Amino acid sequence: MEQKRIAIVTGASSGMGREFVRQIDRHTRTIDEIWAVARRKERLEELEKEIKNCSVRIFPLDICKENQLDGLEEALLQANPGVRILVNAAGVGTAGAFDGMTRQDALRMVELNDMALVAVTHMALPYMTNPGHIIQLASASAFLPQKEFAVYAASKAFVLSFSRALNEELKKKGVRVTAVCPGPVDTEFLDICNQGMKPKPLKRLVMAKPEPVVAKALRDAKEGREISIYGLPMKGVYAAARLLPQSLLLKLM
Repeated sequence: MEQKRIAIVTGASSGMGREFVRQIDRHTRTIDEIWAVARRKERLEELEKEIKNCSVRIFPLDICKENQLDGLEEALLQANPGVRILVNAAGVGTAGAFDGMTRQDALRMVELNDMALVAVTHMALPYMTNPGHIIQLASASAFLPQKEFAVYAASKAFVLSFSRALNEELKKKGVRVTAVCPGPVDTEFLDICNQGMKPKPLKRLVMAKPEPVVAKALRDAKEGREISIYGLPMKGVYAAARLLPQSLLLKLM
């Protein structure tokens, strides 16, 4: 039997993950089935109804919990698919001073943004095809430390570093890794992150819609780029982070 070509998308119930599922379905002709992974079953079922070109398999599970993650691993073992695209879009952020947040909130960012991302990537690797694409959702916050965003920025710096190193490791196998580093994106993630407060004026000024950010990420992944940065403002932040002392940038921010 011919091997099924699949895309796996975590965080598929909302925001960037949901948009990745939609655009993979519309624009990627090398995918037979999308595996949509997220905690909220009802959101996944709603998304499933939107998908027209690919079949969809939903996985309502929490990838931070090992016993639930085992279900995804077992599904891979049973189906033995060819993973053409892996998108790790699941993530969480909490803004505010570190000493003002709960330990659970701080640890949740590390667990979901980093540990779960590493686990899913490691799990999918044996099934990746040549060519294959791994798309990791980092953030422009990965470019430099940020006060009142200390844990989140550090967690995304980990994603960026891990992705760039993994990209070099996997090139010979025909698998490319792209770290997506957007600035503020207009999704419910931002509302949760800001705990209901309106974003600061500067963030509102540079805020992007998810559709063009995801479209660029898929193009950049196809072209084998190791980093995808949407928009001139965030490209400016990236350049500044490479050229200017971080101590100065921390004060400016």
